[in-house]
Amino acid sequence: MPSSEAHEALAADSFRRSRGRWRIFALVCAAAVILALFGRFALSGNAGGDVIARITIDGTISTNAARQKAFSRLIEDDKVKAVIVAINSPGGTTAGGEELYESLRRLSAEKPTVSVISELGASAAYMTAIGTDHIFARRLSIVGSIGVLYQHVNAGKLLDTIGIDLDKVASGPLKAEPDFNEPLDGAPRASLAALVEDSFVWFVDIVAERRNIPRPAALALADGRIVTGRVALENQLIDALGGETEAIAWLESEKGVTEDLPVISAWPLPDEGFGWVGQLLGGSARAALGLPAEGPVMLDGLVSLWQVGTNP
Repeated sequence: MPSSEAHEALAADSFRRSRGRWRIFALVCAAAVILALFGRFALSGNAGGDVIARITIDGTISTNAARQKAFSRLIEDDKVKAVIVAINSPGGTTAGGEELYESLRRLSAEKPTVSVISELGASAAYMTAIGTDHIFARRLSIVGSIGVLYQHVNAGKLLDTIGIDLDKVASGPLKAEPDFNEPLDGAPRASLAALVEDSFVWFVDIVAERRNIPRPAALALADGRIVTGRVALENQLIDALGGETEAIAWLESEKGVTEDLPVISAWPLPDEGFGWVGQLLGGSARAALGLPAEGPVMLDGLVSLWQVGTNP
């Protein structure tokens, strides 16, 4: 075969293979869109019947505008007769915990709500749980870590060793303090201590109010300790031992929710486009370890977070 004809044959074969790959890709794209749309509208399009909605809070908590919209839809949806909040989280930012707490209080004013803590419901995740009407946890779940922290790394000795000196011009004595090349003391420490204390007082207040515990007793439990579900029950931090089955039974017996309603996932919603593929491959495994769906744990500012090796 002449060289030009060989090249033409190879080009035609390559084109056919490429066209086949694009057809497969197009089919995968179409399937992804269908799955995403199905998941997004599963709650509102559940064949017209009543449902119990499930909100899943896992991994590290932070503020989330899309999650807020999901809460608003649940409040407005008359088919949603109750909401289960499934929690498996070490906590997160204080602002994220506050946002979830306030959202659940608004939701609880309209529909029965119940929390189910699986492996972990600590710090801002416990703040989330007390926003519901009733809290279940496993006997050996980790619960508590009521408190707030601000972490500071003093790398001054390291910078001195490698010969780096930092300087700055600031508009005030506490601007951009504390420096990470200096110890946390003096006015910067006092300023941050006041910040932590203000958030901590609010946290203790809502624990005392929502759990019907005298404030001195709530304060005694708010030293950052974690406890098992059994000990949490003894100290009134939760209401009962159990999981989702027990939570549904409670909704039926105590809140008059119709028996055998389907439980529909209302949050998280599937990502628009193809982000759900990454979630499917890696997000669930990382969430189980208390990590975000991708990347390292990076939280700025005040946090209410329990993690091994860190003082609460």
